[in-house]
Amino acid sequence: MSYTALYRKFRPSEYEDVKGQEHIVTTLKNQVKADRIGHAYLFCGTRGTGKTTVAKIFAKAVNCEHPVDGGPCGECPTCKAIAGEVSMNVIEIDAASNNSVENIRNIIEQVSYSPTEGRFKVYIIDEVHMLSTSAFNALLKTLEEPPSYVIFILATTEKHKIPITVLSRCQQYDFHRITIDTIKERMQELLDAEGASVTDQALSYIARAADGSMRDALSLLDQCMAFYMNQEVTLENVLEVLGAVDTDVFTRLFKAIEERNVDEVLVIVQDVVMQGRDLGQFIIDFTWYMRNLLLIKNADNMDDVLDMSPDKVREMKQIAQDIGSNRIIRFIRILSELSNNLKYSGQKRILVEVAFIKLCRPQMEQTMDAIIDRLNQIEETLVNGHPVSAIEARGPEAVQEAITDAPRPVLKRAELPKAVPEDVKQVVSNFRSIISEVPSGLARGYLQLARLNLTGEKLQIVFSDELGYMYYQDNESLEQLKNLIADRIGKQVDIEIAFNDTNRPYEESFVDLEKLINMEVTIEDE
Repeated sequence: MSYTALYRKFRPSEYEDVKGQEHIVTTLKNQVKADRIGHAYLFCGTRGTGKTTVAKIFAKAVNCEHPVDGGPCGECPTCKAIAGEVSMNVIEIDAASNNSVENIRNIIEQVSYSPTEGRFKVYIIDEVHMLSTSAFNALLKTLEEPPSYVIFILATTEKHKIPITVLSRCQQYDFHRITIDTIKERMQELLDAEGASVTDQALSYIARAADGSMRDALSLLDQCMAFYMNQEVTLENVLEVLGAVDTDVFTRLFKAIEERNVDEVLVIVQDVVMQGRDLGQFIIDFTWYMRNLLLIKNADNMDDVLDMSPDKVREMKQIAQDIGSNRIIRFIRILSELSNNLKYSGQKRILVEVAFIKLCRPQMEQTMDAIIDRLNQIEETLVNGHPVSAIEARGPEAVQEAITDAPRPVLKRAELPKAVPEDVKQVVSNFRSIISEVPSGLARGYLQLARLNLTGEKLQIVFSDELGYMYYQDNESLEQLKNLIADRIGKQVDIEIAFNDTNRPYEESFVDLEKLINMEVTIEDE
């Protein structure tokens, strides 16, 4: 006999085996007991939460000859026929492959025939959101006023795609994501029935990786058991099979990012790649690691929510003390964007490496949280070496006091040029009006933020914005600026483009020619 996957082999056949959806099971059982059965139901929820399973059990319950507490007895001929998928009264349709108006018209024609046995004909339409607009329109009238012996059960993972006219004709039931503890308990039941052994840590990881889907959890468990046949499956085995990484690696990686040690970060990425781990899963897991840090830092009593050992929680609490919440949020934003981009990229490793370099060097970004991160770096330097987060914990007054008392660096004044050529003086005096003639608004914006300096006899245009510097590295843009200057003063002037990469204020490294030349000195005769 061929092997049957765990999620199919142990698919619930009665309500008691359905886990995590007690609010729906209780309602459906009460409807059968009170004989108040609706004509159309809409089951909504993420994949693997039991929508189709509950629909089939409900189809048995409404047709059962001897229902027990609102559920099917499982012993009568009708229950056995439906369970064996040979009953003519339960019609299951996949709307993903049967989504045309012709398919719906076939259903409407069949609805006119009463059931050959049992009380109801039950139509289960899976992935109903895949129906075309014309198919939905064809279904509307029948869905609103079906014959008394017909029940429609529509199942979908994307409720927002269903027309409101359909939603208003159905009783709607939202299937919840199944909790990690519930998934673990169910997997342990199945392992006991199969005589297999999996450690508690491994079960916890599989349950978390399933993301609320019982079917996904059983598929992952099946995969791990097949790889380690007749052996106890450990957490290390699960990580190897699923291409995942242990949390100790995330701790090393996080510390390297905090120290802005790009070399160490890239070595860790190299190790992950060489071990054959899946980079997409690696980033997802590291994002969860950052999320756990954020929760630990901002809330108490998170042990149950985090589903981690007490030792690991203590370790992460220690790590979370020295980092600000805004910085963690910035990390999560970058990692989330990276996770989305990895789905469509053929160069996953390059994207991962670039993202981690951005985490280490916030100056590569111009977003608000990156700027805040850079300010925190400056504060860390100024405030006697104390981490900013430690001072923040004492309140805003402590931050201001620490910055006020911090030793000030001695600024070195830039040397004044001995003489400024007349041509350069003319350009500097008219520079702001020359800028106004630049046709491109983007180019004008970059020049308005630039400053003027003298190197030798060349006019130097210094950008503190790397984007502006890169823009005017283009010969065509620079040539256009030279022509505007030549038109204004009637001479060609040598111009050099420079970038202030000193991470210091402009005045500490360069002379501001505009201030120098526009400064007027008046001598009065006595």
